[in-house]
Amino acid sequence: MRLSRRTLTDPPYLVNFHDRQGRTLKNDTDANWLKPAMAAAYRVLKQDRLMVCFYGWPRADDFLDAWRSAGFRPVGHFVFRKSYTSSVKFMKCQHEQAYLLAKGRPPLPKNPLPDVQRLFYTGNALHPTQKAVVSLAPLVRAFTLPGELVLDPFCGSASTCAAALLTGRRYVGIEMDEDYFRAASGRMTRTHERMAAKRPSLGIPAAA
Repeated sequence: MRLSRRTLTDPPYLVNFHDRQGRTLKNDTDANWLKPAMAAAYRVLKQDRLMVCFYGWPRADDFLDAWRSAGFRPVGHFVFRKSYTSSVKFMKCQHEQAYLLAKGRPPLPKNPLPDVQRLFYTGNALHPTQKAVVSLAPLVRAFTLPGELVLDPFCGSASTCAAALLTGRRYVGIEMDEDYFRAASGRMTRTHERMAAKRPSLGIPAAA
């Protein structure tokens, strides 16, 4: 695989997730894949670059161990506020989180983001943990330059890919579930078509 400039991904959280429709996520019941996957993510990431990786707090130790074993260095942490409650136990769960992880010594961004961001609700029509493109686009803009390649090895409904395309970046998305892969492919086809339709009237340059 071509080396990626940046990685932005939302892997399974290892919590045996089921949504209200009964949808599940592959490889969400054990951590056997976690260290090999993060080692591969580190290998294909260019030196002195960053990865943003969502994770589930109940398995934070497993994720931190996998990242550090691969060679990543945690350099930041994001909290994404949700306008809705995803579950209720001891508390109402109204946020998600992601680590900012470095390979080598990446340069500091020109416009650092606040470490608290808003996670807009998508309705999860295409994927049970679908992230809003509008919530991911600031991460792409902050940690990449126009034309750079963004990798999402757990692309789900392709929100990262859409955010990359709409901000003038290239993208590679990988998804092993055939149903979600088809949904993601259809979504990206529609996104390309909408951009092509707007290009003549708005003077938008062709995306690579």
